[in-house]
Amino acid sequence: MAIRAHENSLGAWAFLIGIILAVIAGVVTRGSADPVILIVIMTLGIIVGYFVSENNVQTFLFASVATVVASFAGIQGLATNVALTGIAVSGIEIGKIMVSVLTALLFLFVPSTIIVALKTVFSIAKL
Repeated sequence: MAIRAHENSLGAWAFLIGIILAVIAGVVTRGSADPVILIVIMTLGIIVGYFVSENNVQTFLFASVATVVASFAGIQGLATNVALTGIAVSGIEIGKIMVSVLTALLFLFVPSTIIVALKTVFSIAKL
């Protein structure tokens, strides 16, 4: 039986809770997210960024920057499309839900990416 390290289990749980909370908040709020929920998601992002191990920095930064860019591009495209066409299925505005979910994901990934990038720069500078 393999022995697993528990050094980053807090970061893993914060990441999982942050993703679930971001998706639920995006679906439930439909465009008008509560600032308290966004602050909780942002705090979870800071925790995630703090607990990323040095072995996983490059992979995390690559994946998180890709997620941030894709989310931002998705928000811009969906916001433009919703403004022009007003996408709705059975009275549910799908475009607004998607924009809310992507915005909540940005609130999770941007702080964690900044924290990991700063940790990497300080580690390179050997301060």
